[in-house]
Amino acid sequence: MRIAQIAPLYESVPPVAYGATERVVSYLTEELVARGHQVTLYASADSTTSARLVPVCERGLWRDTSVWDTLTHHVRQLARVIRDADAFDIVHFHGDPLHFAWADRLPCRTLTTLHGRLLPADHGPLFREFASVPLVSISASQRRPVPWANWRGTVHHGLPLTEFEFQPAAGSYLLFLGRMMPEKRPDLAVEIARRSGLPLKVAAKIHPGERDYFRNDIEPLLRRSAGFTEYLGEVGGIQRRRLLADARALLLPIEWDEPFGMVMIEAIACGTPVIAFRRGAVPEVLEHGVNGLIVDNVEEAVQAVARIASIDRAACRGAFERRFTAARMTRDYLRIYETMLAGHTGGNNDRRGTGYLPTPACADAARQPPGTEAV
Repeated sequence: MRIAQIAPLYESVPPVAYGATERVVSYLTEELVARGHQVTLYASADSTTSARLVPVCERGLWRDTSVWDTLTHHVRQLARVIRDADAFDIVHFHGDPLHFAWADRLPCRTLTTLHGRLLPADHGPLFREFASVPLVSISASQRRPVPWANWRGTVHHGLPLTEFEFQPAAGSYLLFLGRMMPEKRPDLAVEIARRSGLPLKVAAKIHPGERDYFRNDIEPLLRRSAGFTEYLGEVGGIQRRRLLADARALLLPIEWDEPFGMVMIEAIACGTPVIAFRRGAVPEVLEHGVNGLIVDNVEEAVQAVARIASIDRAACRGAFERRFTAARMTRDYLRIYETMLAGHTGGNNDRRGTGYLPTPACADAARQPPGTEAV
């Protein structure tokens, strides 16, 4: 199969540190190549891949101090994809929906994985305007605001088996790892650690739009809690792996509907259990009492820290191997590719198969109630 993977240009593929979407694109691309498919990756020039790389910009845009308008680079990327589209059987987009207006005009099939939160007021009109564009969600929770859209499947993220090493011994600290944003509530992670009497390591990327939040709300809190809290900034590579593997538990006290939560499967791949608030995709990813504890507030989180030793770290790793490998993710995507291509040529105008086509790993999640529909 001739497949193009279209990555966002904000970070390299794979990313240096933070960048869940680019990490997923990398895992999928490498697994597809290993299975013998002809894969072309459209990404920044500092990306590393065994696929054919079409470089669009010199480096990840968020790491290029000379770049101010990231949209211009994504427009150039789209133009290159349009120019090359007749060389592919399927073009798989992972970024912003700039391509929606062109999708039906391309000579090949297209698929779009949406990696962010979906809002009825914003995405509802978009999906109605471009109703023939085939979509994939990364969780059943993510699609609930717009359940009627042209969904071709739900594919949970996956990691290579060897990406994170299993650590059977629990560490002595709690960990907050991700992005420094209000909805992820790093301040609640500090509060949970303080009340639990355990040290907390905070490793988080600060986006430009969140610098004021960090400076005004989080930095003073970290100074006041310096006796038990250590701020490490953004981390990647070996340091990220070690932080996850050596933690007693990962804290995810989110107050937003997390579309997936890549850091959760990274943690359980190491054997590290997760304590997370019951929001978004958390109940889909975590099996309460198996690879973590799902709670509803700070008080319950503190109680969960006291009980976290009851979680078997080997069971955490086992849950990862059953449900969240890159091989499983790739099989799910190939199933969708093949279904779309079977008996069809040309673009996306044929809407046969429209609706909820759950992948095997997500069949149970598919039976969950759809929630609030768009208006």
